[in-house]
Amino acid sequence: MSSQLQPTYVLVHGAFANSFSFAPLQAELGLLGHRSVAVDLPGHGFAATYTRAYQAPQHPEGLATAPGAIKGVTLADNAAHLIGVLERAKRNGPVILVSHSRGGITATAAANARPDLIDRIVYVSAWCPVALDVGAYYAEPEMAEVDAASLALAAAGNPAELGLLRVNFRTADPAALAAFKAAFLADGTDEEFLTFLNTFQPDENLDVGTSADRAQAATWGTIPRTYVRLADDASLPPALQDRLIREGDELTPDNPYDVRTLPGSHLKWLVDPAPAARLLAGLADLTAPSARP
Repeated sequence: MSSQLQPTYVLVHGAFANSFSFAPLQAELGLLGHRSVAVDLPGHGFAATYTRAYQAPQHPEGLATAPGAIKGVTLADNAAHLIGVLERAKRNGPVILVSHSRGGITATAAANARPDLIDRIVYVSAWCPVALDVGAYYAEPEMAEVDAASLALAAAGNPAELGLLRVNFRTADPAALAAFKAAFLADGTDEEFLTFLNTFQPDENLDVGTSADRAQAATWGTIPRTYVRLADDASLPPALQDRLIREGDELTPDNPYDVRTLPGSHLKWLVDPAPAARLLAGLADLTAPSARP
């Protein structure tokens, strides 16, 4: 395959995350001969807000009231930013869009708007709402065992007043840390967990979209797609992952998901990225330049 036909993997992070967490995965992809770009959505990465109140010793009152740069960022902003990256990547050949967790909402919105820029879309235990809005899925049986309140154990400030979600990931509260580990990296060591936790940023935007941002058959549904199930995910359980796959297949039965499974928790595939890199590299052979106009 010539370099012009080699796909570019565009990686989209989840909530409170950023491009930094993809560095080990990118190293593995690079060593397998594949190029990739990790996206920082607006208000993420070096555009994130880390206040002095977040440093040690922490100032809880200041942390609860300090403004954050991500205030007012919308799903439309995220999608527009991602589309800009996809446009640049597409100049070099096929594009494989890979999203994780909440990043799937942005990937879906971008695919609804510009399917011509994406040759394959990959969801790694990621949200791709079809039948319901994201928030509504939390009331469904597949999410019954998810500890949705775990982030609240370290919440800082009032989201309605701040205009954003803020979580103190630098907390030393044993209950909060135990809840975070159980939700995100139960199969990792304590050292791996704390290291990953320190890559999280405290602020996230509030907008997770509406029914208009669900997967659309006429656009999103034309793109070849893969869903990578994470078999031990406690944050987005396999039952919910399977429901999203099933609903996507029902929306476009002539273009079903290519379904793969990796062992591990919500973050294990990023802590130990070699298996995921091999899986993603294998998708290059399935990805031809888009024939869609």
